[in-house]
Amino acid sequence: MSKRYPRARSGENRTSLYDDITNKIILELEAGRVPWVQPWGTAAAKASLAMPRSVATARQYSGINILILWAAATERGFTGQSWLTFRQALLLGGHVRKGERGTTVVYADRFVPVDEKRRASENGEEAQAIPFLRQFTVFNCDQCDGLPPEIATTAPPSTPGLIEPQVEYLIKATGIDFRIGGNRAFYAPTEDYVQVPPPQAYFEPINWHRTALHELAHASGHPSRLNRDLSGSFGTMKYAFEELVAEISSAFSCASLGIVPTVRHADYIGSWLEVLRDDNRAIIRAASQASKVADYLLGFLPEVTADMTTERAEQEVA
Repeated sequence: MSKRYPRARSGENRTSLYDDITNKIILELEAGRVPWVQPWGTAAAKASLAMPRSVATARQYSGINILILWAAATERGFTGQSWLTFRQALLLGGHVRKGERGTTVVYADRFVPVDEKRRASENGEEAQAIPFLRQFTVFNCDQCDGLPPEIATTAPPSTPGLIEPQVEYLIKATGIDFRIGGNRAFYAPTEDYVQVPPPQAYFEPINWHRTALHELAHASGHPSRLNRDLSGSFGTMKYAFEELVAEISSAFSCASLGIVPTVRHADYIGSWLEVLRDDNRAIIRAASQASKVADYLLGFLPEVTADMTTERAEQEVA
């Protein structure tokens, strides 16, 4: 029996999907709301401070799907970040309530069509894979009835007293040259070190940890680590894209550790909008890279405390 490959979305439909996602993010930014921070802006929303997770696999979502599900939870007042498909709810003994509207998430992958394999074989060339996006619908546990109590119950947020030690442990465990001092936070790519002002320089001490995670995100791009392009100078699109990656990654890391994410560089919103308007895939690429950065940094925590975002999440749920 021949193996069947997933059918790629047509170019028009794929472009439309990218546009839909990007336009939603643009509208939020234009309104002065930052999608990777807004979920924690109210007391009710803080109750669901967490990374979105698949009920069926216990894995966390990654990349753009985190932003999509955070936005849905905020807009509709969900009290938790546990999600599942219509069929998964049935398999767990529950059901999605009649009339409930699901949330569309995406799964990105690549495949090689049969014709392309044949062409490459005949010409002695390497077959070229074609990217595709698949959409599927998930529901929050708040939209379901009859689920087992251990699934339906919202997990309490992390104990605040345990947050700062984890971040401090992570800083030391990365081995990155981390210096405390001065009056501004930055990462110096050439010398490969991070500098952050002392905690007492911040109006709220927790902001020191958010800032540290942001600068460590930049440092993760060094050639000896994740090897991102850090050559962009201030004011360029390349620079703005890297700031976007660091901001989103910091939010992902904060949520994984139970720290309320905030915008460290709100003045970059204009440049982020320019990047998104110029490239309808930029936000998806930035969110994907941000997940990899968060995975990398949180991977330095002991396994029992690390709560990482995994790229396999969409595969499992899809």
